[in-house]
Amino acid sequence: MSQTRTAIVTGASRGLGLALAGALAQRGWRLVIDARGADDLEAARATLAQSAAEVVAVAGDVADAGHRGALVEAAGRRIDLLVNNASVLGATPLPALADYPLDALEQVLRINTIAPLALIQLALPRMAADARIVNITSDAAVAGYEGWGGYGASKAALEQLSNVLGAERPDLRVYAVDPGDMNTRMQQDAFPGEDISDRPPPQESVPGLLVLVEGDVPSGRHRTAALAPVAG
Repeated sequence: MSQTRTAIVTGASRGLGLALAGALAQRGWRLVIDARGADDLEAARATLAQSAAEVVAVAGDVADAGHRGALVEAAGRRIDLLVNNASVLGATPLPALADYPLDALEQVLRINTIAPLALIQLALPRMAADARIVNITSDAAVAGYEGWGGYGASKAALEQLSNVLGAERPDLRVYAVDPGDMNTRMQQDAFPGEDISDRPPPQESVPGLLVLVEGDVPSGRHRTAALAPVAG
Protein backbone atom coordinates (compact mmCIF):
# COMPACT_ATOMS: atom_id res chain seq x y z
CA MET A 1 0.00 0.00 0.00
CA SER A 2 1.39 3.41 -0.95
CA GLN A 3 2.15 5.90 1.81
CA THR A 4 -0.36 8.67 2.40
CA ARG A 5 0.99 11.95 1.06
CA THR A 6 1.17 15.00 3.32
CA ALA A 7 0.72 18.60 2.21
CA ILE A 8 1.02 21.91 4.02
CA VAL A 9 -1.29 24.54 2.49
CA THR A 10 -1.17 28.04 3.94
CA GLY A 11 -4.05 30.48 3.67
CA ALA A 12 -6.50 27.60 3.31
CA SER A 13 -9.64 28.93 5.01
CA ARG A 14 -11.01 30.40 1.78
CA GLY A 15 -10.22 31.25 -1.84
CA LEU A 16 -7.56 29.40 -3.78
CA GLY A 17 -6.04 27.74 -0.71
CA LEU A 18 -9.35 26.16 0.27
CA ALA A 19 -10.16 25.17 -3.30
CA LEU A 20 -6.81 23.40 -3.73
CA ALA A 21 -7.03 21.78 -0.31
CA GLY A 22 -10.45 20.45 -1.27
CA ALA A 23 -9.07 18.84 -4.42
CA LEU A 24 -6.19 17.29 -2.48
CA ALA A 25 -8.62 16.00 0.17
CA GLN A 26 -10.64 14.24 -2.51
CA ARG A 27 -7.42 12.54 -3.62
CA GLY A 28 -6.77 11.21 -0.14
CA TRP A 29 -4.01 13.57 0.96
CA ARG A 30 -3.24 14.24 4.60
CA LEU A 31 -3.47 18.01 5.04
CA VAL A 32 -1.98 20.59 7.38
CA ILE A 33 -3.75 23.90 6.81
CA ASP A 34 -3.50 27.35 8.32
CA ALA A 35 -5.11 30.78 8.33
CA ARG A 36 -5.22 33.71 10.71
CA GLY A 37 -8.95 33.42 11.43
CA ALA A 38 -9.55 30.45 13.74
CA ASP A 39 -13.31 30.21 13.14
CA ASP A 40 -13.05 30.20 9.35
CA LEU A 41 -10.16 27.74 9.53
CA GLU A 42 -12.13 25.34 11.71
CA ALA A 43 -15.05 25.51 9.28
CA ALA A 44 -12.67 24.66 6.44
CA ARG A 45 -11.15 21.80 8.43
CA ALA A 46 -14.56 20.30 9.13
CA THR A 47 -15.47 20.41 5.43
CA LEU A 48 -12.16 18.99 4.25
CA ALA A 49 -12.20 16.23 6.86
CA GLN A 50 -15.17 14.65 5.11
CA SER A 51 -12.86 13.38 2.37
CA ALA A 52 -9.21 13.87 3.40
CA ALA A 53 -7.16 11.16 5.08
CA GLU A 54 -6.58 13.62 7.93
CA VAL A 55 -6.79 17.39 8.33
CA VAL A 56 -4.81 19.29 10.96
CA ALA A 57 -5.72 22.97 11.30
CA VAL A 58 -3.20 25.33 12.90
CA ALA A 59 -4.45 28.89 13.27
CA GLY A 60 -1.85 31.63 13.15
CA ASP A 61 0.21 34.07 11.10
CA VAL A 62 2.87 32.72 8.73
CA ALA A 63 5.03 35.71 9.67
CA ASP A 64 5.36 34.23 13.17
CA ALA A 65 8.29 31.82 13.61
CA GLY A 66 6.53 29.79 16.27
CA HIS A 67 3.53 29.28 14.01
CA ARG A 68 5.72 28.11 11.13
CA GLY A 69 7.38 25.62 13.45
CA ALA A 70 3.99 24.32 14.55
CA LEU A 71 2.96 23.75 10.92
CA VAL A 72 6.04 21.69 10.15
CA GLU A 73 5.74 19.69 13.37
CA ALA A 74 2.10 18.94 12.56
CA ALA A 75 3.15 17.67 9.13
CA GLY A 76 5.44 15.08 10.69
CA ARG A 77 8.55 13.41 9.32
CA ARG A 78 7.62 13.46 5.63
CA ILE A 79 6.31 16.42 3.62
CA ASP A 80 5.35 15.79 0.00
CA LEU A 81 3.93 19.22 -0.86
CA LEU A 82 4.28 22.73 0.50
CA VAL A 83 1.94 25.39 -0.89
CA ASN A 84 2.81 28.95 0.09
CA ASN A 85 -0.53 30.58 -0.64
CA ALA A 86 -1.05 32.91 2.34
CA SER A 87 -0.36 36.54 1.48
CA VAL A 88 -1.54 40.09 2.08
CA LEU A 89 -2.39 42.84 -0.38
CA GLY A 90 -0.72 45.65 1.54
CA ALA A 91 -1.78 49.26 1.84
CA THR A 92 -5.25 50.09 0.52
CA PRO A 93 -6.55 51.93 -1.39
CA LEU A 94 -3.61 50.88 -3.54
CA PRO A 95 -1.12 53.78 -3.28
CA ALA A 96 1.47 54.97 -5.75
CA LEU A 97 5.02 54.02 -4.79
CA ALA A 98 5.80 57.70 -4.17
CA ASP A 99 3.32 57.56 -1.29
CA TYR A 100 3.68 53.93 -0.19
CA PRO A 101 3.98 53.66 3.63
CA LEU A 102 7.29 51.93 4.25
CA ASP A 103 6.07 50.16 7.36
CA ALA A 104 3.25 48.64 5.30
CA LEU A 105 5.77 47.59 2.63
CA GLU A 106 7.89 45.89 5.27
CA GLN A 107 4.86 43.92 6.42
CA VAL A 108 4.00 42.86 2.86
CA LEU A 109 7.55 41.64 2.27
CA ARG A 110 7.62 39.89 5.64
CA ILE A 111 4.43 37.93 4.92
CA ASN A 112 4.60 37.44 1.14
CA THR A 113 8.33 36.83 0.68
CA ILE A 114 10.26 36.16 3.88
CA ALA A 115 7.66 33.92 5.55
CA PRO A 116 7.42 31.52 2.57
CA LEU A 117 11.20 31.16 2.47
CA ALA A 118 11.35 30.65 6.23
CA LEU A 119 8.71 27.92 5.99
CA ILE A 120 10.58 26.31 3.11
CA GLN A 121 13.78 26.28 5.16
CA LEU A 122 12.03 24.46 7.99
CA ALA A 123 10.32 22.00 5.67
CA LEU A 124 13.27 21.09 3.44
CA PRO A 125 14.86 18.52 5.79
CA ARG A 126 11.54 16.66 5.85
CA MET A 127 10.69 16.87 2.17
CA ALA A 128 10.42 13.58 0.32
CA ALA A 129 12.28 12.84 -2.89
CA ASP A 130 10.61 14.68 -5.78
CA ALA A 131 8.47 16.69 -3.35
CA ARG A 132 6.81 19.84 -4.66
CA ILE A 133 7.01 23.44 -3.46
CA VAL A 134 4.29 25.68 -4.92
CA ASN A 135 4.67 29.41 -4.35
CA ILE A 136 1.57 31.32 -5.42
CA THR A 137 2.49 34.48 -7.30
CA SER A 138 0.76 36.97 -9.60
CA ASP A 139 1.08 38.74 -12.91
CA ALA A 140 1.70 41.83 -10.74
CA ALA A 141 5.18 40.33 -10.21
CA VAL A 142 6.09 40.86 -13.85
CA ALA A 143 3.85 43.72 -15.04
CA GLY A 144 3.88 47.37 -14.01
CA TYR A 145 0.36 47.96 -12.74
CA GLU A 146 -0.22 51.31 -11.07
CA GLY A 147 -0.77 50.91 -7.34
CA TRP A 148 0.51 47.33 -7.23
CA GLY A 149 4.14 48.19 -6.46
CA GLY A 150 4.23 46.79 -2.93
CA TYR A 151 2.38 43.56 -3.61
CA GLY A 152 4.07 43.10 -6.98
CA ALA A 153 7.53 43.62 -5.54
CA SER A 154 6.89 40.99 -2.85
CA LYS A 155 5.75 38.48 -5.45
CA ALA A 156 8.63 39.30 -7.81
CA ALA A 157 11.04 38.55 -4.97
CA LEU A 158 9.19 35.31 -4.22
CA GLU A 159 9.50 34.32 -7.88
CA GLN A 160 13.26 34.84 -7.85
CA LEU A 161 13.59 32.86 -4.63
CA SER A 162 11.66 30.07 -6.36
CA ASN A 163 13.87 30.32 -9.43
CA VAL A 164 17.10 30.06 -7.43
CA LEU A 165 15.82 27.31 -5.15
CA GLY A 166 14.82 25.29 -8.19
CA ALA A 167 18.40 25.55 -9.48
CA GLU A 168 19.88 24.69 -6.09
CA ARG A 169 17.57 21.74 -5.45
CA PRO A 170 17.12 19.75 -8.68
CA ASP A 171 15.87 16.84 -6.56
CA LEU A 172 12.67 18.81 -5.90
CA ARG A 173 10.11 20.58 -8.05
CA VAL A 174 9.88 24.28 -7.20
CA TYR A 175 7.13 26.27 -8.86
CA ALA A 176 6.13 29.93 -8.93
CA VAL A 177 2.50 29.77 -10.03
CA ASP A 178 0.35 32.57 -11.40
CA PRO A 179 -3.33 31.61 -11.00
CA GLY A 180 -4.59 34.67 -12.86
CA ASP A 181 -7.42 36.96 -11.80
CA MET A 182 -9.91 35.35 -9.42
CA ASN A 183 -13.06 36.35 -7.61
CA THR A 184 -11.54 36.49 -4.13
CA ARG A 185 -11.62 38.76 -1.10
CA MET A 186 -8.16 40.10 -1.97
CA GLN A 187 -9.34 41.10 -5.43
CA GLN A 188 -12.34 42.82 -3.91
CA ASP A 189 -10.10 44.65 -1.44
CA ALA A 190 -7.96 45.82 -4.35
CA PHE A 191 -11.01 47.17 -6.18
CA PRO A 192 -13.34 48.42 -3.43
CA GLY A 193 -16.87 49.10 -4.56
CA GLU A 194 -16.34 47.50 -7.97
CA ASP A 195 -18.23 44.49 -9.29
CA ILE A 196 -15.69 41.67 -9.68
CA SER A 197 -18.25 38.96 -10.44
CA ASP A 198 -16.81 38.62 -13.96
CA ARG A 199 -13.62 37.14 -12.52
CA PRO A 200 -13.49 33.34 -12.44
CA PRO A 201 -13.80 31.49 -9.13
CA PRO A 202 -10.61 30.09 -7.58
CA GLN A 203 -11.75 26.56 -8.42
CA GLU A 204 -10.95 27.21 -12.10
CA SER A 205 -7.25 27.52 -11.23
CA VAL A 206 -7.11 24.19 -9.38
CA PRO A 207 -6.74 21.87 -12.42
CA GLY A 208 -3.56 23.69 -13.42
CA LEU A 209 -2.19 23.39 -9.90
CA LEU A 210 -2.93 19.67 -9.90
CA VAL A 211 -0.91 19.29 -13.09
CA LEU A 212 2.09 20.56 -11.13
CA VAL A 213 1.33 18.49 -8.03
CA GLU A 214 0.75 15.23 -9.87
CA GLY A 215 2.60 15.63 -13.16
CA ASP A 216 6.16 15.80 -14.42
CA VAL A 217 6.46 19.54 -15.09
CA PRO A 218 9.94 21.08 -14.64
CA SER A 219 10.61 23.65 -11.93
CA GLY A 220 9.92 27.22 -13.00
CA ARG A 221 7.24 29.86 -13.42
CA HIS A 222 3.89 28.62 -14.69
CA ARG A 223 0.39 29.97 -15.31
CA THR A 224 -2.48 27.72 -14.35
CA ALA A 225 -4.42 28.80 -17.44
CA ALA A 226 -1.65 27.47 -19.68
CA LEU A 227 -1.30 24.21 -17.75
CA ALA A 228 -5.01 23.35 -17.86
CA PRO A 229 -6.98 25.71 -20.10
CA VAL A 230 -10.61 26.18 -19.11
CA ALA A 231 -12.99 24.90 -21.77
CA GLY A 232 -15.60 27.29 -23.06
